[in-house]
Amino acid sequence: MWTDLLPVISYCLVMTTTPGPNNVMLASSGAQFGFRSALPQILGQNSGVAVQTYATCLGLGSLFVAYPVLHQVLRVAGALYLVFLAWKLSGSALGQARASQPLSFTQAALFQAINPKTWVKSITLATVFMPAGLSAPMGALLVTVIGLLIGLPSASMWALFGVAIRRLLTDPRKQRFFNLSMGAVLLLLAVSFLR
Repeated sequence: MWTDLLPVISYCLVMTTTPGPNNVMLASSGAQFGFRSALPQILGQNSGVAVQTYATCLGLGSLFVAYPVLHQVLRVAGALYLVFLAWKLSGSALGQARASQPLSFTQAALFQAINPKTWVKSITLATVFMPAGLSAPMGALLVTVIGLLIGLPSASMWALFGVAIRRLLTDPRKQRFFNLSMGAVLLLLAVSFLR
């Protein structure tokens, strides 16, 4: 049974540990606010991904297959939101970035609705990795739980990476450079979603 799950485990590991909008925002939150303040964002992000994965595995993904324009609209909306986040993060004046707040639980959960990388992951899990021999609800639950078990430590790792580099950002110029760099990464991700 575990050998049957290795492909889905590997896929979830790759999708959750590689850079994407969620991970870039978590690294930024960890650097600016610390791990404890980023925790609601971590939990919200993973809850949103879990709900999306479960719903997609139960059939929502078939809508994107039947109506590809929906996926295109989602990609554009997600890219525009990433551009907004990049502008907001990189446009922070010196010292102002620490005065703002990380995403809340609800904001992080709702962001998944327009996060193109999360949709790609959910649709792929629903169409490629659903376990054979299980009912749709049980298969969806299994895939969702695997995603959560991998996603929570991965998200925590990205926030802790931000915390680890936090000491380097005490100088306002270095903090500004970090904010600009994170904004640039979000902008590059937005452009990649539009290709």
